[in-house]
Amino acid sequence: MAENRLRVVCGPTAAGKSAIAALLAIEYTGSLISADSRQIYRGFDIGTAKPTISEMKAIPHYGIDVANPTERYSASDWATAASQWVEDTQRAGRAPLIVGGTGFYIKALFDPLFEAPEIDKERRASFEAFAASMPVPELRTWCRALDPARSHLGRSQLTRAIETALLSGHRISELHSSRSRDSRWAAAYLVVDPGPELARRIETRVDEMFDAGWLNEVENLDRSIPDDAPAWKASGYTTMRSVARGEADLSSARDRIIIETRQYAKRQRTWFRHQLGEAHVTRVDPSRPDWEAIVQRWWKETS
Repeated sequence: MAENRLRVVCGPTAAGKSAIAALLAIEYTGSLISADSRQIYRGFDIGTAKPTISEMKAIPHYGIDVANPTERYSASDWATAASQWVEDTQRAGRAPLIVGGTGFYIKALFDPLFEAPEIDKERRASFEAFAASMPVPELRTWCRALDPARSHLGRSQLTRAIETALLSGHRISELHSSRSRDSRWAAAYLVVDPGPELARRIETRVDEMFDAGWLNEVENLDRSIPDDAPAWKASGYTTMRSVARGEADLSSARDRIIIETRQYAKRQRTWFRHQLGEAHVTRVDPSRPDWEAIVQRWWKETS
């Protein structure tokens, strides 16, 4: 593989990305670089499906527990750190393997980045507090008017697109082309998606998180992490915090989290279907009997 070309295992949540990436890392002496905007926060472990301690001992991992829950950690921050993690992995004689489902992290690493305009911190904080109370469909309506090219994205990206347009007068979609910088990396993608089976996988994962003590984790976090900490935006955590505070029951919370996670997976699918461009893309359904042959062929073709 060319030195500036990186392998990426990506796709919707609960698709089986981590298991496939771990198998490859073990077989080909690789290190895993997490592209997951939820796993960066310390203490938010069970609900973000972080690798276990034994898994991290078996395979070097990067991008896990790199920020405090109260920190704002951007895609640009991650891309800068990921470039360093790639170099560290290569110097150690290992093969770097990006794995995760946060599309805007991956895009920041491989697509031309733009120089963001300066925005007053107080005005940004004020707008974000206002936007936090708005439902996603309303944010999407705003974004269609202000930066329609980004109106299909999730809450965080919608909020940023709106605030950038309102507070700087520039559209992020236009800044990507007008203030772009060259990327040093190219990508070879393995998109993991089990199709209709994903709905069952999501339900199973949520139940496993409950069984692993997710509620207890949230109760402990709620004692020390303020309500406005960015880490609480991770899927399911706000709902679980309501349970911890006696504001919702566990059964209804489970159903709500499953629905929210399926909606999130749908947005991820849309992103990976439309945003990978002309890069080397292989798609694999891990529920098919030939999935391992497809994965092995992808690895060898990108060597």
